[in-house]
Amino acid sequence: MGLRQAGGVQKTGIRVWATVSEGLPPAHRSPRPWVFWTEVGAGSTCPPAPRLTMSLTAQQLVEELQIFGLECEEALTEKLAELCVLHGQNEEVMLSELIAFCTSTKKDCVTAETLNSFEHEFLTKRFSKPRHQASKDSGHAGARDIVSIQELLEVEEEEETLLNSYSTPSKGSQKRDISTPETPLTKRKVSTRSPHQLLSPSSFSPSATPSQKYNLRSNQGEVVTSFGSAQGVSWSGRGGAGSINLKVMGYPESLTGSYKSMFQKLPDIREVLTCKIEELGSELKEHYKIEAFTPVLVPAQEPITLLGQIGCDSNGKLNSKSVILEGDREHSSGAQVPVDLSELKEYSMFPGQVVVMEGINTTGRKLVATKLYEGVPLPFYQPTEEDGDFEQNMVLVACGPYTTSDSITYEPLLDLISVINRDQPDVCILFGPFLDTKHEQVENCLLTSPFEDVFKQCLRTIIEGTRSSCSHLVFVPSWRDVHHEPVYPQPPFSYSDMPPEDRKRVLFVSDPCSLSINGVVFGLTSTDLLFHIGAEEISSSSRTSDRFSRILKHILTQRSYYPLYPPQEDMAIDYENFYAYAQLPVTPDVFIIPSELRYFVKDVLGCVCVNPGRLTKGQVGGTYGRLYLRRQTTEDREGRQSPCVAVQVVRI
Repeated sequence: MGLRQAGGVQKTGIRVWATVSEGLPPAHRSPRPWVFWTEVGAGSTCPPAPRLTMSLTAQQLVEELQIFGLECEEALTEKLAELCVLHGQNEEVMLSELIAFCTSTKKDCVTAETLNSFEHEFLTKRFSKPRHQASKDSGHAGARDIVSIQELLEVEEEEETLLNSYSTPSKGSQKRDISTPETPLTKRKVSTRSPHQLLSPSSFSPSATPSQKYNLRSNQGEVVTSFGSAQGVSWSGRGGAGSINLKVMGYPESLTGSYKSMFQKLPDIREVLTCKIEELGSELKEHYKIEAFTPVLVPAQEPITLLGQIGCDSNGKLNSKSVILEGDREHSSGAQVPVDLSELKEYSMFPGQVVVMEGINTTGRKLVATKLYEGVPLPFYQPTEEDGDFEQNMVLVACGPYTTSDSITYEPLLDLISVINRDQPDVCILFGPFLDTKHEQVENCLLTSPFEDVFKQCLRTIIEGTRSSCSHLVFVPSWRDVHHEPVYPQPPFSYSDMPPEDRKRVLFVSDPCSLSINGVVFGLTSTDLLFHIGAEEISSSSRTSDRFSRILKHILTQRSYYPLYPPQEDMAIDYENFYAYAQLPVTPDVFIIPSELRYFVKDVLGCVCVNPGRLTKGQVGGTYGRLYLRRQTTEDREGRQSPCVAVQVVRI
């Protein structure tokens, strides 16, 4: 095919056009030259390429398509004309784009389906979106997509470098940087961007306005509660400089991927609950040297010992008059008996709790309880040589939501990233939700991007924004993450776009999870256990009792991350996987249990339990936690000492 080329070269770009008519067989020649043009560089000022301004007839459009072996009905030419008007292009440009589209998709005939695909897959992205974005940006200059601007700057820099390599600089031209092996030219990279450039709320929300109440806060950095001896503690880690060994502990194994749910048989659920009763009953029997358990329906005039699970005799909330004891399968065949608590001076119960009771059942129809045996926690983990040794570690923990309820700009998240880069903690544990299902813009479907894309942009901002700190990142999902699977146990996040340089320092775990950090075991769950169990618990005590400590003690002695049954209404529990992945393998050294309730730090049965609060509380800023770990080399006379030396809860 013969080509006649003409071109104009300017200082800032090159424009080349060519007419194609010669070289074709006479029968296939177009009645007018066919025009193609391309532009290299930005800001070109050369005259426009010659184009025919007259509109083409339907017959001419069909003939032009036939030159390139494309058959088309004349009725479809009206549709093509409509596309020209809709996207503001003339017939020549539209026809060339259609030919290119059909060639790339290997179409040999233009049909109505082909035109629809051409419009949605190509024209909407090529012409409509840039025009719409340009008009939007011109009216709202403050809401520009920072990521797009950054990419344009990179492209412009590369084009300028390309043009400079083909030109000879004049005496008055600006001095160019010289690239040598010792001083190579550094190009803009993603890793050099600030978190504000990585996260662009205007790209997924039409109303990305900052929160006024959050920006007006005056108590940032305030320590609201503390635990242990913080004297002489430097709240800064070594980032990636220290040796960090992260290991997920399973019972018997850890949850690493998605699974099929939403199909459970009642006998399977019953089997899981029965196994839990029998296992805990065996441990309590051995600990308290109990000879044997009595069936719950056997009449007895003397005190007897029963094993079972606390339940409610109705669908209402549990109270002291509605308690029933559901016996185990081995001794009681699952039979139930009402329980009279009037003789118990102190008790704390909730539905699903496995207990051993002592009492009198004279008729076999009601048990008058006289004693309630306390649960027994699991032993602590004993570090091995594989866990490595460490002098001290700093761990930062934070729980979502990471943006205020009246804004989607993620300002609290950006402030948290600044804290991480400043303090350089050895490990950062971040709990969901990252895109909250309860957020106003999510509930009202106001976001313009898919939930998964918004989450990935948040994840990318955290990972790349903290790259300079070299801190290890641990991500724990939440059932309130709108893009993730709302099932418990919840599988870890998946992120296929992970940069290779960050894979060693980023870990995705399930909810719940037992994580070993250099031999210090952390119990992690984003589920609000305190709120769920607290709403169902009943208690009686002759002295002042701490409600939070009671609930935490129940969790540790029941040896389960979610001992409540039936679960809270919002919880969708897959009990087969619950039995495999939601049990405590050991008593954790540190238990992180975020909640809507007030933040706290408590020592319960030797386990340091921390509720760091949430990073945002409605329209205002919330709190995060930081822990200082230091393992004891030798045990003193008092026995075991917790490796968690000090904890602080700080306002963002």
